[in-house]
Amino acid sequence: MSAPKINIGVVWAGNPNHAKDAIRSCAFKRIENLFGVNKKAMFYSLQVGEPAQAIQFSAEVGRYIEDLGDMLTNFSITASVIEKLDLVITVDTSVAHLAGALGKPVWTLLQYSPDWRWMMDRADSPWYPTMRLFRQPKSGDWDTVFAEVKKALKNCK
Repeated sequence: MSAPKINIGVVWAGNPNHAKDAIRSCAFKRIENLFGVNKKAMFYSLQVGEPAQAIQFSAEVGRYIEDLGDMLTNFSITASVIEKLDLVITVDTSVAHLAGALGKPVWTLLQYSPDWRWMMDRADSPWYPTMRLFRQPKSGDWDTVFAEVKKALKNCK
């Protein structure tokens, strides 16, 4: 009998037309660096639009992630997919709000100076009790954010 999997949805980029998208989105390579950190984890891309093209499937990458982006044509479908996941890891996008509103565990990766909704100096959200915030300690510092995510991912059961 194989060990149970942890099913994790991921989003690494928001709408490229958003005024602050360049500082709130990150490269797919950062998500790819999470693969294999927890041997039980299987990732599902919830990324839509042009940023979804960043997934370059090789045999190695394909072992860890399934791209669901093409089927996510509205929030109702996205919500039904999120309901089946154990965790969502996302930058500051609508998916963070949707997962939080659904009460699913969600790790939101935030830029140094985020939108007012995320407040400052806290790792949780008063709006979404199942959300954990991972914040850049300085502008552009995704390395620290992903080091913290990797540490937390290692401890997921």
